[in-house]
Amino acid sequence: MTTTAPLAPGQAPPDDVQAAVFDVARRARVAARELATATRATKDAALHAMADALVAADAEIVSANAVDLERGEAAGLKPGLLDRLTLTPARIAAIADALREVAALPDPVGEVVRGSTLPNGLRLRQVRVPMGVVGMIYEARPNVTVDAAGLALKSGNAAILRGGSAASGSNTVIVKVLGQALRSVGLPADAVQSIDEYGRAGAVALMHARGLVDLLVPRGGADLIQTVVRESTVPVVETGVGNCHVYLDASADERMAVDIVMNSKTQRVGVCNAAETLLVHADAAPRLLPPVLAALAAAGVTLHGDDRTAALAPEGVPVVPATDEDWATEYLSMDLAVRVVDDLEAAIDHIRTWSSGHTEAIVTSDLAASERFVAALDSAAIMVNASTRFTDGGQFGLGAEIGISTQKMHARGPMGLPELTTTKWVVTGDGHVRA
Repeated sequence: MTTTAPLAPGQAPPDDVQAAVFDVARRARVAARELATATRATKDAALHAMADALVAADAEIVSANAVDLERGEAAGLKPGLLDRLTLTPARIAAIADALREVAALPDPVGEVVRGSTLPNGLRLRQVRVPMGVVGMIYEARPNVTVDAAGLALKSGNAAILRGGSAASGSNTVIVKVLGQALRSVGLPADAVQSIDEYGRAGAVALMHARGLVDLLVPRGGADLIQTVVRESTVPVVETGVGNCHVYLDASADERMAVDIVMNSKTQRVGVCNAAETLLVHADAAPRLLPPVLAALAAAGVTLHGDDRTAALAPEGVPVVPATDEDWATEYLSMDLAVRVVDDLEAAIDHIRTWSSGHTEAIVTSDLAASERFVAALDSAAIMVNASTRFTDGGQFGLGAEIGISTQKMHARGPMGLPELTTTKWVVTGDGHVRA
C-alpha cells in the first residue's frame, strides 16, 4: 500500500503514487476511445449487465459495506454521512434500477445540436461527443460509484473514481463487479477504475493529470469541493454545497406549508437538496409558524431561530438562538435555521446573502410573488409550491446524476448525460478552399 498521508495545499504527490494514477488514466484513455464509438445497443447491454451483476452480488457488497460502516462509526462520522454510506439489498436494487433507467434514456452521443448550410455551400453540424476521461472525487457515497460509472458509460466516457477511505471496502467490490459486467459484453473493464488505494495523494495526482483526464467532478462537502477547485489543473465542474431555503409567503396555505417544509427538511437530511433554512413572512408567521414548528419538533428537528421565531414557538418547543453561522450552515442533520422576515424582498435579500446557489423554494398562492421570487434569485433550481428534495437527476427524469452543479458554465443543476458530453463541428464541403 502506498502512502495515504494528507498533503499540504500545493504539495505534489509522491512519485510512485503519481506514476500509478497516471497509468490508470492512460488505460482509461484507451478504454475511452473504444467507448466513444460503441453503439447504443452495446452500451445499454452493458448497463443492464452492470445492474444485474450488482443485484447478484448484493450480499458481498453489503458485507463489505458493513465493515465500512463499523469503521465510520468508530471514526465518529455524522449520522447523515453514515446514512449516505449505508447500502442494503433494497438500496442496491434501487441503484441497479437507476442504471436500467439510464439505459432507457436517449444516447446523447451523435446528437446534432445545431446545423446550417453557409452561403458558400459548406454544410455545418455541431454534434455531441464524449468528454473522454471523467474523474470523480467524492465522499462516503458508494451509490455515486455506480451512478458515475453508468452515466459515464452511456455518454461514451471512461470513469476514474476516488470515493474516499470511508467507503473503500464497498467501492472496491462495486468496481470489481462493474468491471466483470463490462467484460461480459465485450467492453474494457478499464472503462471504470478506482484509485481509492492511493488515498489522498492519489486524489491530488488525479487533479494534476491534465492531458490524461478531461473533466473532474468533485462531489461532497465544501472543503473537498474548494480543495479540488483550488488545486486541480484538470478542468473542474463545481458541484455545490446545499444551503437550501424554503420561504413561506404571506398567502401560503397552512397544510401545504407544513408538508413542503417537513419533506424538504426531514425526508432525508444528509443530502444536498435538504432544506437548511426556513424563512416566514411576518404577516403569516403567527398563523404558520406554530403548526410548522410543532411538526418539525415532533420529528426530532432542532430549531435554531431568531427572536421572532422563538416568540411564536408553541409551548414546549425549544428554539436555540440563531447566529450568522446558522444562516451560513449546511447542517446535513436534523437541524433547521428559522427566521421571520418582514416581506418577500427581505426573504430574497436573506437568500442572496446566505444561499449556496443550489435550490430555493417558495410556498405561496400569489402568482406575482412566485414570479418575483423566481426572477430575483439566481440559484440552480427554484421551486414554486414544491419541496427542495426534487432537485435530483432521477426526479427530473434525467436518470442517475453525476452531481448538482451550482456554477454557471455549460452544466448547471442536476448533471445528466448531456452534461458529460462536449461538441465538435463537422464541416462538409465539395472541394471548398478559402480565398
